[in-house]
Amino acid sequence: MVVSPAKINLHLSVGPVRPDGYHELVTVFQALDLQDEMFVQRADDLSLETDARYIPTGPENLALRAAALLQERFDVRWGAQISLSKNIPVAGGMAGGSTDAAGALLACNSIWGSPASHGELLELAAELGSDVPFCLQGGTALGSSRGEVLTPVLTSGSLTWVVAASFGELSTPKVYKRFDKMAGDGVPAPVMPKDLLLALRSGDVESIGACLHNDLQRPAISLMPELDMLLEAGRDFGALGAMVSGSGPTTVFLAHNHEHGLELAVMLTTTGLCRETKVASGPAHGARIVTE
Repeated sequence: MVVSPAKINLHLSVGPVRPDGYHELVTVFQALDLQDEMFVQRADDLSLETDARYIPTGPENLALRAAALLQERFDVRWGAQISLSKNIPVAGGMAGGSTDAAGALLACNSIWGSPASHGELLELAAELGSDVPFCLQGGTALGSSRGEVLTPVLTSGSLTWVVAASFGELSTPKVYKRFDKMAGDGVPAPVMPKDLLLALRSGDVESIGACLHNDLQRPAISLMPELDMLLEAGRDFGALGAMVSGSGPTTVFLAHNHEHGLELAVMLTTTGLCRETKVASGPAHGARIVTE
């Protein structure tokens, strides 16, 4: 079995659009122990089944695309049967699809006799999507370029997060399009989060909460205004920080500790503004094989 983590962006600074159509980014990723589980067996063809609704199981699925890319690049003659159990909110801005792609790369590489090195897996991951390399690496990392260039970040201690899944969905391209419209011309270069990096190194939870930042939060809220009410409720309930995760619509709340996280999760659920809540901690491992 392979487990692969959710990711959140503790900092997401969005710069201008590049010639290749991507935005220049500076971001701080953190992997959470909220994980999808994947069982993979060698087979004649590539196939995928899942317990989650609204996830495609055909060749457009990113996990299957990852397996197919590895298969093609290393001339693998075997296929794989992938069974995916989802715990990460779907289309929630937590890299649920990207982390499944990372898990598929790792699992298929293992059952096919490890044709690719770890470095080669990271190269394939970058081809599949900006978040996929981090989902392989895990921990806490500074991401630059479009997010795929990673530098490990030194942290102290563990952080407790409450993840609140919304009732609706937001398309990442739609949120970026709204960002471009709201930002107008002359978008500045993305900002390096020096204060956040210092807070993470010292383990000062209150300072970390004060430094959380997401340039996509305003456009996400403009498309789904109820997110603002949920964030405000979390702050009223004592969250040290509250923000939209990535392009949303999942929201995340930094708790004082695990006990406070459990209380916060219950209180957020009672607002009726979110579909479900989960308590998770970070940093966590990247995609990894726990049984074979």
